[in-house]
Amino acid sequence: MLLLAVLAVALVVPPLSSTAPPTDSTALRDAVTVEGIMEHQEAFQAIADANGDTRASGTPGYDASLAYVQEQLEATGYYDVTVQPFLYDAFRELATPVFQRISPDPRDYVANEDFITMDYSDTGDVTGTLVATNDIVIPPGATASSSSSGCEPGDYVPASTTEPQVALAQRGTCDFRVKAENAEAAGYDALIVFNEGQPGRQETLAGTLTADDTSTIPVIGTSFAIGEELYNLVNAGPVTVRVATTTEIRRDVPTANLLATTKTGRVDRQVVVGAHLDSVQEGPGINDNGSGSSAILEVALQMAELDAQPENQVRFAWWGAEESGLIGSQFYVDSLTKREVKNTAVNLNFDMVGSPNYVRFVYDGDASDTASLASAGSGVVEDVFVDYFDSQDLASEPTAFDGRSDYDAFISVGIPAGGLFTGAEGIKTPEEAAIYGGTAGIAYDPCYHQACDTIDNLSLQALDEMSDATAHATLVFAMTQSAIEGTDKGKGKAKGHADFLGSKLRK
Repeated sequence: MLLLAVLAVALVVPPLSSTAPPTDSTALRDAVTVEGIMEHQEAFQAIADANGDTRASGTPGYDASLAYVQEQLEATGYYDVTVQPFLYDAFRELATPVFQRISPDPRDYVANEDFITMDYSDTGDVTGTLVATNDIVIPPGATASSSSSGCEPGDYVPASTTEPQVALAQRGTCDFRVKAENAEAAGYDALIVFNEGQPGRQETLAGTLTADDTSTIPVIGTSFAIGEELYNLVNAGPVTVRVATTTEIRRDVPTANLLATTKTGRVDRQVVVGAHLDSVQEGPGINDNGSGSSAILEVALQMAELDAQPENQVRFAWWGAEESGLIGSQFYVDSLTKREVKNTAVNLNFDMVGSPNYVRFVYDGDASDTASLASAGSGVVEDVFVDYFDSQDLASEPTAFDGRSDYDAFISVGIPAGGLFTGAEGIKTPEEAAIYGGTAGIAYDPCYHQACDTIDNLSLQALDEMSDATAHATLVFAMTQSAIEGTDKGKGKAKGHADFLGSKLRK
């Protein structure tokens, strides 16, 4: 009872006013423990173990994960819990792809290192002459997206009608889907897209054509170095390559989001706290994103246990099909009426908060430190997280809004957003290791999108620190009596087109 009294008294002050005292989230943070979070993580691991080592949307492992979260929330009696079903197009690779230079100087390229099959690529096995598109820029332009290679039908030399041919295009101004559809329309049997070449745009492309793609050819992405070499060889004489992919695209696969909404609080200032529940097909996804899903579940359960009475309605959301291109969160936002968009005060997003080689990343809401998408009002959300970490004498780093997670649908309609991230495939720098510990020169999560993303692939310290910050920010926005000013909600203003769609590049 004392804990409830502390919560009731201490948490009714508005945190967004510079003259108001800060919200005291101590009671909720103390209630949210690593032990509680790990109970959920162990449940997700057991579900994956029993269902082919995956919790991907559209699989029994995902359905069981959703049922577990639903049962936990319904047992509290504190929330209105609803399942929001939707259909999506599921993509997966059925065999290791092949990319070879047959002549000159034969070379076998290594799958998932030298090249990667683009999501929603079709199946095909093509051996043919390599033909470069017009508008390839080598050396690359001074700025990103300088190349329009493959973006117009006229960029493709008309293909042979008697022999197989493979098109070579460069990343640049348009979506990969556009390049693929143009290549097929020009008569090509496969497409290779190489990275553009500026700093940060040199690695092997991991791309998506998106489920809207209408092409039926195999499409792969490769690095700038390999693309440049192939381009120079084509200019010197005939080049023959082989591209082979074996994929499956299942249309209209049923899956769902799970929503848990407090029964009290102002509906015109609703706080949406989200994390994606699905894993990739390749593994159980205990960090990505069992960590975020478990953290917000424990926050939700402890709010119920404390019988918190929020000033503003709080909706916890577990998104489906994030790994297929942010589909569940986009479906949710698309389903909102104009009034419901205006009534959504903020989205808090938690996608990977337990990376074993972690950094405390905070989304750069005001775009002051990174090349972030425009998002009016999101700087307020960033400040809440940064100020919290500062109050705990914990360093934090900005990370870009770049379309890689479920905040994307919210900021696209002007809803302020923010959240936390502990790192994925990016490489930890020596400077970061000096501040946060861990090992420089390796990934923040060496098991990102792999079978080894298991219960052993977590930092308990990261879970502890990030779940406290999650609880704090959730309560701050739940209890504030002021609104975030200067947003674009209801103005029909969308952000710029992101390079990423989830974990994959779309252009």
